[in-house]
Order: sequence, then structure tokens, then C-alpha cells
Amino acid sequence: MIGATQLPLPQLGTNASAIGGDVEKAKAAAEEFESIFLSSMLQQAFPKPTADSPFNGGQAEETWRGFMIDEYGKSIAKSGGLGLAEHIQRELLAMQEKGQ
Repeated sequence: MIGATQLPLPQLGTNASAIGGDVEKAKAAAEEFESIFLSSMLQQAFPKPTADSPFNGGQAEETWRGFMIDEYGKSIAKSGGLGLAEHIQRELLAMQEKGQ
């Protein structure tokens, strides 16, 4: 994590047992959001292939470039990422708690 402060997850109320797997769902959704965010940022770091690039560009290279960038985003998010997932998870759980 880059400069992120570790904050505890909110304490769930008396209906925590009913929520159960929702904590894991919130964590998965938050991590997926962060990976998509990271992938969109990484798109800018990898220039689009051109005819004078090492592999001569082309549609296949552009397609696989997208897959590679998506996997980079997933990998970075899974290993801690920027810390966005923790904040998003905390907010999802807080919103869920208010709704119940």
C-alpha cells in the first residue's frame, strides 16, 4: 500500500450473523473496483502499439495488451494495491449497516 492508513473495519451490529458472507462479498467487490481503477490508470503507462513497435502493432497485439493490463491491475489490487479497496469495503459495510 502506498501511504495508506490502516483503519479498522466498522463493527457490525447485532445482525452480524445475518450478514455473514456479505463481508466477503463487499471485500471482493471493493477489490474488483480497485483492479478496474488500476487497469484504467495503467492503460496510460503502456502506449498503444504502432507499426514501428517491436512486434509491428496490429489488432492481436492491441487485444493481448488489454488482457495484460487487466491482469496487472488485478495482481496489484490483490497484493494490497493503493489501499482503495479497504476504504471502499468499509463504506459498503457502513451503508449496508445503515440500510438494515
